[in-house]
Amino acid sequence: MKALVRKIIFYLVTIWAAVTVNFFIPRLMPGDPVQSLLARYQGQISASAMDSLYVMFGLDSNASLLTQYGRYWVQLFHGDLGISFKDFPTPVATIIGQSLPWTIGLVGVATIIAFVLGTLLGVILGWRRGSWAEALIPATTFFSAVPYFWLALVFIAVFGVAYPIFPFYGSYTAGLIPGWNWDFIASVVSHAFLPAATIVISSIAGWILGMRNMMITVSSEDYVTVAQAKGLSESRVMFGYAARNAILPQVSGFALSLGFVVSGTLVMEQVFTYQGIGFQLLKAVGAKDYPLMQGIFLIITLSVLVANILADIVYALLDPRTRKD
Repeated sequence: MKALVRKIIFYLVTIWAAVTVNFFIPRLMPGDPVQSLLARYQGQISASAMDSLYVMFGLDSNASLLTQYGRYWVQLFHGDLGISFKDFPTPVATIIGQSLPWTIGLVGVATIIAFVLGTLLGVILGWRRGSWAEALIPATTFFSAVPYFWLALVFIAVFGVAYPIFPFYGSYTAGLIPGWNWDFIASVVSHAFLPAATIVISSIAGWILGMRNMMITVSSEDYVTVAQAKGLSESRVMFGYAARNAILPQVSGFALSLGFVVSGTLVMEQVFTYQGIGFQLLKAVGAKDYPLMQGIFLIITLSVLVANILADIVYALLDPRTRKD
């Protein structure tokens, strides 16, 4: 019970710190976003509306910083992340809501595929050391050492230009109406193939090596030897005894990976012009869209915290020793 209370306090303090930093950093940056907005519209917005814009964006000079901070918390509790500068007057929540499913669908699925395949291969390679399959390790390690964007550019050059098998621009074919129909789904899958392959190939080596090393360590433990002496099948000993304990460190890494799924792979989305949350974040930074940056950073922080909470729960299910405190 004490451990649970400590964790709850830790997560609450972390959320408070993230929101506080999220509030103050844009206000410490140079420049006046309202003046930039007025300049962009070149007189389409009257100067008399300036005060209203300052209040709308939470930058009212007549209110103290502490008052603005309190208003920011009230807005968050009401689900209001503000108005985007670059897409004025579209709410930030609307932009994030339109971009987030694309990132979760692409990066989330690719991360899960890389984790499952990498962990499974790591179990087999760690249990059957010295087999021919260990030749996979140098090859996967080489690809993991290659930067995301370079591997993405190679895929584009080979499978998009030299041999145009897959599209490499956008999230789906222009002109299609989004919906649950075969043409749209097929277009989304074909456009996501190269970005997903980039993520899987670049990250799978880490999962393989981590699981293989843990399997080598765990396979010499007494409980594994006892299980083998009982005459249990090799697959049961490998997965039910060795892999179940060896996978514990992988769970933490997987939880963090899922948490950062929301942020997307920034460079990858930029290379493929994929309309995910990472692509929106890069556009927001370029346009100095502080509300949108704030909203995306907050969503990323909360997703990482949720992923850690889920990791704690899975840890408790896999290892009963963590429930004793």
